Amino acid sequence: MIALSLAEIAAVVGGQTHDIPDPSVQVTASVVRDSREVRPGSLFVAFVGERVDGHDFARQVVEAGAVAVLASRPVGVPAIVVDDVQSALGALARHVVRRLGATLVALTGSAGKTSTKDLIAQVLQRKAPTVFTPGSLNNEIGLPLTALSATEETKFLVLEMGARGIGHIRYLTELTPPRIGLVLNVGSAHIGEFGGREQIAQAKGELVEALPEDGAAILNADDPLVRAMASRTKAKVILFGETDEADVRAENVRLTDTGQPAFRLHTPSGASDVTMRLYGEHHVSNALAAAAVAHELGMSASEIATALSEADSLSRWRMEVTERPDGVTIVNDAYNANPESMRAALRALAAMGKGRRTWAVLGKMAELGDEALAEHDAVGRLAVRLNVGKLVAVGGREASWLQLGAYNEGSWGEESVHVSDAQAAVDLLRSELRPGDVVLVKASRSVGLESVAQALLETGAAGGADAR
Repeated sequence: MIALSLAEIAAVVGGQTHDIPDPSVQVTASVVRDSREVRPGSLFVAFVGERVDGHDFARQVVEAGAVAVLASRPVGVPAIVVDDVQSALGALARHVVRRLGATLVALTGSAGKTSTKDLIAQVLQRKAPTVFTPGSLNNEIGLPLTALSATEETKFLVLEMGARGIGHIRYLTELTPPRIGLVLNVGSAHIGEFGGREQIAQAKGELVEALPEDGAAILNADDPLVRAMASRTKAKVILFGETDEADVRAENVRLTDTGQPAFRLHTPSGASDVTMRLYGEHHVSNALAAAAVAHELGMSASEIATALSEADSLSRWRMEVTERPDGVTIVNDAYNANPESMRAALRALAAMGKGRRTWAVLGKMAELGDEALAEHDAVGRLAVRLNVGKLVAVGGREASWLQLGAYNEGSWGEESVHVSDAQAAVDLLRSELRPGDVVLVKASRSVGLESVAQALLETGAAGGADAR
């Protein structure tokens, strides 16, 4: 964070200082909510959670080097006490962002936010110091913590914004007002909470409504609900996509033999070829979104193409590809799942597995509401159409819908199987995997299927597919 004295911070957040002998002492390191992340010069934010009360760690964090605690009650060590810690954190982030002078890029969408944010950051880092959201910390706590990690050297601040209802993104843009706003897509993620795609579009579009006249709204030309958001902003509109009408577009899109996308990138400043290290054709749209941001910030087509071709996956369990010593390839995409990302992952598996035996280990897609049965059934059917070798549906009711969809589409019989839990899936795969097989593991985060991928990798490290 930029250096601020405790007196300044107290004034910004409307707090009272307690047990602070010298209010001129400065916070010079990170603002954190996890006591394990404290280092000399930090400010520790004490949240009260369902299981843990951050105030209980106050003395420990000060002994570890924290300058003070941002708290909702006195804690016997240097503290700034406020009525609402979350609101105070947001106010501090808003103050710091205003002082920074960095260009703030915000993005949202139903699918691909984290992967696209990681791409944008890796491209912009070629141009100037860039700070970006770690992982998917995109809510009212994670976003201000990310903003506060910026320093005077930061030129670009890239923030992922999530929403679970109308008004959420509007609130986040008030904390960290963006100059560039990117909307990726409007899909089915959280449709059970929102009530429909139109409501999701209403919420996501709050981002472009927050942009200034000299800003830029970067919109997916291939998604009608996103493209329609052009009428909701006073900023310049830049379209990306595969349509000829897009300002930043892809031509000759294809997948390599290993399932990695390649295409010809076209921007208003020129064209250049891209071959990505990431897996799956869905990353083409993500790459175009990143390219549109970079173009708006002055990078050439060749610079952008080089950066995209060299970009890696920075966040865990998102199409994380690992080959075991015995030749079995594990694709861990278990961080989360919705119908759009599930279809993209299955297509990537089909491309990666040409000439090899493929396995789709799939679980529940959460928060789909009344669409849950139809969407799980459709994913099971798609696995058959893509000639995936075997579907292993893991879990309860939703998994049974996945398996039934596959069975009804292709009368697979023994080629699709429903197992009760992750351990049952591991036991099945350990007994049946052969060298050269490709295994995709994917479900909503709450299912915890990353444990399947990890167990299979440990099996390979222990000496082959039959190791226990």
